[in-house]
Amino acid sequence: MSGAGVPRPTATRIGNATAAPRWLGTRVLPVGPNGFAAAQDTPPELRNRSIITVDDLPPPPDGRFHATIQMVPGAVLARSSWTRNCPVTAADLRYLTVSFRGFDGRAHTGELLVNARAAHALVTVFGKLFAADFPIERMRISSRAELDAPPTGDGNTTEAFACRPVRGQKVWSQHAYGLAVDVNPFQNPYHNGQVLLPELATAYLDRTDVRPGMVRPGGPVVRAFTAVGWGWGGDYRSLKDYMHFSANGS
Repeated sequence: MSGAGVPRPTATRIGNATAAPRWLGTRVLPVGPNGFAAAQDTPPELRNRSIITVDDLPPPPDGRFHATIQMVPGAVLARSSWTRNCPVTAADLRYLTVSFRGFDGRAHTGELLVNARAAHALVTVFGKLFAADFPIERMRISSRAELDAPPTGDGNTTEAFACRPVRGQKVWSQHAYGLAVDVNPFQNPYHNGQVLLPELATAYLDRTDVRPGMVRPGGPVVRAFTAVGWGWGGDYRSLKDYMHFSANGS
């Protein structure tokens, strides 16, 4: 029987956003002798990445910006990357929930672990990003297992605390203190010589081809973080870390 006239299935679409490809997060990349996987061409489905947010937390019922700051609940701490070997205590951290605008145009709720002294400033930052309709794909806390997992090169989680060293070094990253935030890593990759993270984000190395979710000089994300005194990795000279903002600029 011929398939003529039978409609082909299409990806779920909300506005200009589409559902994630089924293979997203499943194709493990081989790691080279330098400890990193090699950069690869961006798959066609991700060259203009605009993925519908899958809610990890209930979205705001009124579609408006909301935020909460609290001591870190034990269950949240247990699923994070924090251990007693990290450079901050659990009491140094706060659990934030903030509203964010997805690529689907809808309001969602994200979560962050941050240093207590940065909590109110970051609520202010994400309030400004929400007001500016800056799209974020996902905002959640990563576990130790996720940080240690083999790379798939296609992650795009906006997050703050991650108990890890600076990439390629042994000193603690500002993320390990809860004093750094990475915003839409896929649209805003880290690039240092042959190292690209995420590894499939090569299409986003061309910063002149402006697409939704990209952090731009003078744009709403840079302005919001600059207003609270944080520095941007896109201003680094020796490398570019377009996703990265930190309290001390490093």
